[in-house]
Amino acid sequence: MVVRAFRMRMQQIRAAPDERTFHQLRSLRFEKLKGNRAGQYSMRLNDQWRLILKFEGKSPDKVAVIVGIDDYH
Repeated sequence: MVVRAFRMRMQQIRAAPDERTFHQLRSLRFEKLKGNRAGQYSMRLNDQWRLILKFEGKSPDKVAVIVGIDDYH
């Protein structure tokens, strides 16, 4: 189930022109992280797992880098 959600999120990331697209999709719960994860973002994979990523470069060459998948429960 997590693998399917990960693949779906990867398709959304590849299709998005920039991270503003993720803010518009409320179901992703896309948010900027704080503390020791400053500069990183998270988005929901399912109720338990979140995809952690960061962005490198500037538009239009900005790239999303997957940092990890975390259990938020």
